Amino acid sequence: MTDQVKVPPIALTIAGSDSGGGAGIQADLKTFSALGVYGMSVLTAITAQNTLGVTAVAEIPVDVITAQIDAVLSDIGADAVKTGMLSSAEIIQTVADGIGRHKVVRLVVDPVMVATSGDHLLRPDAVETLRSVLLPMATVATPNLPEAEVLLGRSVASVSEMREAARALVDLGPRSVIVKGGHLEGDAVDVFYDGTDMLELSAKRIDTTSTHGTGCTLASAIAANLALGHGLSDSVRNAKTYLTEAIAHAYPVGHGHGPVHHFYSWWSPSNRPEQA
Repeated sequence: MTDQVKVPPIALTIAGSDSGGGAGIQADLKTFSALGVYGMSVLTAITAQNTLGVTAVAEIPVDVITAQIDAVLSDIGADAVKTGMLSSAEIIQTVADGIGRHKVVRLVVDPVMVATSGDHLLRPDAVETLRSVLLPMATVATPNLPEAEVLLGRSVASVSEMREAARALVDLGPRSVIVKGGHLEGDAVDVFYDGTDMLELSAKRIDTTSTHGTGCTLASAIAANLALGHGLSDSVRNAKTYLTEAIAHAYPVGHGHGPVHHFYSWWSPSNRPEQA
């Protein structure tokens, strides 16, 4: 009798495609694979972008988004789901309906609004739908400082204000939130709050331009850890460590903000085979 193959945990990303491979579903699927999780994807938009910026965006029709969600979740299921770029109110509502229909219990919401290059990826009129419809469904939401400011309608410019913002964001409905402090000076401090405990997760700031897709990578790493069965706070801690190392081991790609090294623990440029 042959040994039965063990099926790995399964995670789904619902996000936009980054043709440069550093963010979006490409970053999410790389992160899932690096952490030992089987990854699936639902595309919400196709972007033409590289390390310098976004040059074109095409939204996927909502009926196709619905069909993708139903196809993978009705057959394969998911131990965790992560959302990224949802550019319109209609797309956000469509995704929220699908998540509810399939009774997703571990949901990471990355409220993507602006790319690292500064290009806007969320329509202004979609913010309220994100805030009132999708955010309350989240196991954990992962806004950076500008996103937290938009969601709350106020400035967030210090660690103490990050703690206040974390409390206010949890009051909007998500089970927990991690407010990312990468836009502040000094060490990279993130604040995690689950409605009871407040944690500050700090790492030394790394002097690098390889920061494209960091938000996607952190959120998908949290989703992967949740899929693996880790608790919420451990998933956030593990994801922070993974991202920090992925930034530290990054190598130059392109002429702008390059990607992090998702597979740093598996390979490095120095041991890649030489090209013939």
